[in-house]
Amino acid sequence: LPGLHILAIAFALEVSVGKTNTVTALNNSNVLLPCTFATCIGFQDLVFKWYFNTTELIYHGKIKAKTTEPTLVWHNPRVEFVGSTTKKDNNISIVLNGVEFSDAGKYTCYVKNPKERNAEQNATIFLTVVHK
Repeated sequence: LPGLHILAIAFALEVSVGKTNTVTALNNSNVLLPCTFATCIGFQDLVFKWYFNTTELIYHGKIKAKTTEPTLVWHNPRVEFVGSTTKKDNNISIVLNGVEFSDAGKYTCYVKNPKERNAEQNATIFLTVVHK
């Protein structure tokens, strides 16, 4: 049936870092790394992670259901969760505290939703660190 294929795409998981995927931060400041996700059929036991330069895990959270806020599994001590998932947007943004020049690079927001046959999606932000 040709219609079935379209249906499968309709409840796809989407992950977004907003309109621009580049962020500039002042050395020694705190910087927000935004990320939201959307799914039409809802989610259960959803996992989200943030990676620095693809391989270094800096935040790992779990969300049981739409009615609960995320629980922390593990995080880098300098990384703080500032999102909320019980409000309208499923916001899984983080703040990186005390930015250093070595923090410049690629940050990836990764989401996996078991309710959607373990659908996985990610979005990437590039951070630049400047003197002033």
